[in-house]
Amino acid sequence: MDFKKIISHAKEYGFIFQSSEIYDGLSAVYDYGPNGVELKNNIKEYWWRSMVQRHDNIVGIDTAIFMHPQIWKASGHVDAFNDPLIDNKDSKKRYRADVLIEEYMDKLEAKVHKEVAKARKRFGEAFDQDVFVSTNERVVRYLTEKERIAKRLANAMRNGDLADMKTMIEELEIADPESGSRNWTDVRQFNLMFSTQLGNIAGEEGKLYLRPETAQGIFVNFLNVSKTSRQKLPFGIAQVGKAFRNEIVARQFIFRMREFEQMEMQYFIKPGTELEWYQYWKEMRLNWHKAVFPSEMLRYHDHDNLAHYANAAVDIQFQFPFGFKELEGIHSRTDFDLGSHQELSGRKMQYFDPEANESYVPYVVETSIGLDRMFLASMSFSLQEEMVPDAEGKESSRIVMKLNPCLAPIKCAVLPLVKNKPELTEKAKQLFDDIKFTTQVQYDEKDAIGRRYRRQDAIGTPYCITIDFDTLSDDTVTIRDRDSLAQERIPIHSVRDVLSSRIDFEGLLRQVG
Repeated sequence: MDFKKIISHAKEYGFIFQSSEIYDGLSAVYDYGPNGVELKNNIKEYWWRSMVQRHDNIVGIDTAIFMHPQIWKASGHVDAFNDPLIDNKDSKKRYRADVLIEEYMDKLEAKVHKEVAKARKRFGEAFDQDVFVSTNERVVRYLTEKERIAKRLANAMRNGDLADMKTMIEELEIADPESGSRNWTDVRQFNLMFSTQLGNIAGEEGKLYLRPETAQGIFVNFLNVSKTSRQKLPFGIAQVGKAFRNEIVARQFIFRMREFEQMEMQYFIKPGTELEWYQYWKEMRLNWHKAVFPSEMLRYHDHDNLAHYANAAVDIQFQFPFGFKELEGIHSRTDFDLGSHQELSGRKMQYFDPEANESYVPYVVETSIGLDRMFLASMSFSLQEEMVPDAEGKESSRIVMKLNPCLAPIKCAVLPLVKNKPELTEKAKQLFDDIKFTTQVQYDEKDAIGRRYRRQDAIGTPYCITIDFDTLSDDTVTIRDRDSLAQERIPIHSVRDVLSSRIDFEGLLRQVG
C-alpha cells in the first residue's frame, strides 16, 4: 500500500500520533495510540518469548537509560559515533552525505528492477532472470556502477575521508532532493549523542548522555548477570529498552526517529567460536521474521563497512514501501566491548572456563532489532485494500490489516447484532465480561453490523463474535474470520477455548524452529 496511506491509517485508527501535536509537533518523535501500544507490546512479547522463554541459556535484564559517561568513552561512542553531515547552501537543508550516495545507488537498483520487469513481461514463462541480469548490457552497467560506488563509499567511511564523500556527491551530480540545487558545503562529522547534566554540576564532570544503544547496559552488567544467573558459556542476555540518537535527517515516519526502542540480545561465547555462532543467529533471526513475513520480503545484506568493534556483520532487510531497508542487525562484536570496559574500569571482565581451566574475556555475537521498525514492517505488510462481497453479495472495497492473530492489537470483538435489543446486548456484555480476563477483547454496539466488521478489519481484529437472536434459543454464536470472511456457529461456552487455540503464541514460536 502507498506509504502516505499507511501513515494516514496509523493516525486515523489510533496506532501512531505525532508527538506534541497540539504544539505543531516535535520532529521525528512519535506517540503510540491505543491500538499502537497493543501491537507494540505484542511484538515485544513475541520477541521476548522466542528469545528468553524458549532458550534456557538466555536471561533478561532492564538497565538504566543514564549510565556513567566513561561507558561511552570505552565503547567508542564519544570519539567515533558520528555521521557525515552536509548542507545545501541554497535550500539550507541538512543531509547525511552517505545517505545521499546510498539513495543514488538505490536508484540504480530501481533501474535494474525496471529492466527485469519489462523483460519478464516480454518473454513470459521463458524468462530466465539470472541469465538476463548477467548478460543484459544495460543491467550489467547499472550493477557494475553500483558496486563501484558502494566500495568507494565503504572505503571513505572506513577511513573517515570526508573530502572524497564530497567529491563523490559532485561527480555523481547528486542534487538536493527538495530544491534540486547542487551547491553543497564540505562534509563534516556530527556526533549523534544527546547530552545533559548530572544534577547542578556544570562542565565535563557532570555531563551525562542519553544512551544511543541498549547494548552497553548489558556489557557492564556481564559479571553481575553471570554470577547471579549461574550461567555457563555460551549464554545470552536480552533487553528491550529506549535509545536516543540526534539524527541529522530523521524521516520516513517511524523508520528513523530520535527516540526509539531496541530489542537486543548479546550472546557471550568462547573466543574462536564466534563465526559459528554468528551463522547460527543469522539463520535463527531470519526464521523469526519468516514466521510473520513472506520470504520474498526479506533478504540479507552484508556490511561493506564493518564497525570498529565487529569482524562480521549482516543486516536482515525488509521490503518497506520505500525499498529494502535494515530491520535487524547481527554482529560478531569480538571482545571489543568487554575488553574496553576492562581496560578503562580496571575491573576484570572475564569468565572462568572450568573445562579449559582458564579465564578469558568472552567474545560476543549480537542480535539487534528496532522495535519501531518491526512495528512499521508489520503495518506495511499487513495493511491491504481489497474487494470482498458485501451482505448483498456485491463486490465492495475494504481496508484490512492482516496481522498474525498473535500480534493483533485486539484479538476479538463482541458484537450484538442490533443495539436496541436489551436481550442481545446483555448477552453480549456477559460474554465480553467473561473473555476479557483471558485476552484483549472489544465490545461494540454502535452502527450497523457491517460497519462494525469493517472497523475491526481496519485495526486487524482477527475474530468477531456476533450475538444474534438464535443465541437466545440455542446458546450458539457466530465467529467471523477476518481474512477468509468465513462464519461458523459455535457454542457460546466454547468461545474462550476456540479463541485460545487460534491466538496462542505457541504455534508462532514453533515455526521459528
